[in-house]
Amino acid sequence: MKVDYGVRALMYLAQHFGQGLVQTNEIAQSQSIPEPYLDQLLTTLRKAGFIRSRRGPGGGHTLAKDPESISLGAVIGALEGSMSPMECIDSPDECERAEFCPQRQVWRTVEEATQRVLAATSIAQLSQQQAKHLKQGMYYI
Repeated sequence: MKVDYGVRALMYLAQHFGQGLVQTNEIAQSQSIPEPYLDQLLTTLRKAGFIRSRRGPGGGHTLAKDPESISLGAVIGALEGSMSPMECIDSPDECERAEFCPQRQVWRTVEEATQRVLAATSIAQLSQQQAKHLKQGMYYI
C-alpha cells in the first residue's frame, strides 16, 4: 500500500505541477488515501527530495522537480528500500549457497529487468496515462 498510495499522491501532484500548493486533505480525498497515512508518506517523499511542503494556513505540497525527472524506481526505492526478489541478491553473505546457487543469477536478472522498467517509467508518464484514461471515461451531454 505504501508504494501505491505514494505513487498516487505524486501523480496527483504531477497533474497540478506548476499550479501552486495542494493541501493534504485534497490529495487524500481525491485519491482515497487515509489522511494520517498520507501525512507519513508525504514526509518520506519530502525527505527523499520529491516534494516541497509548507505548513500552516495556505500551506500544502508541490513536486520539488519536474515530474518527468521522477522515476518510479526512485520513488519505490525511497518508500520501500530494496526491491530484490530474494534476500541473497542484496546480502550474499547471508546465504551459504550464494556463490554456487543457480537460482541467484535468475533472480538477479529479474531484478535488473525490473529496475530497467521502473527507471524508464516517470511519474509524468503515469500521470498522463491516468488523465487519458479518466478523459476517455467521461461522458458529455
